[in-house]
Amino acid sequence: MTAAAFREARRDEVAAVLALLRDDMLGQAREAGDLAPYLAAWDAMQAEAANHLVVGLLGGEVIACYQITVISGLSLRAARRAQIEGVRVRPDLRGRGIGAALIRDAESRARAAGCTLLQFTTNRGRTDAHRFYDRLGFTPSHIGYKKSL
Repeated sequence: MTAAAFREARRDEVAAVLALLRDDMLGQAREAGDLAPYLAAWDAMQAEAANHLVVGLLGGEVIACYQITVISGLSLRAARRAQIEGVRVRPDLRGRGIGAALIRDAESRARAAGCTLLQFTTNRGRTDAHRFYDRLGFTPSHIGYKKSL
């Protein structure tokens, strides 16, 4: 299999990213069908210099994605950190190294931005994803909390 290429997403690829986000039990229930709010969110992300949507391409087709946001802070000796979210690989392509390549790409972008930490949250029900992140050297060091507003 040819290696996936990773680059910043274009606005016309938002629908393909949304399809990846919807393509599991959790995403089906929480992602809407109307593309307009997602395009508005993409436009807002473009105005935020530290917020990027990255796609993985294979044969010109969007087959993977993640969002990376660089956060400056005072804790951990004023460490910059990168937050990744919405990590997805098309289901029929999982197990072929694309996810590991995607995370390597995120790590590279984080290092280039001066980050010393790469962090994310993952739903407790995503046990396959937990094993994947464990294999890549991540540790489940914190408990995450969320509150809908």
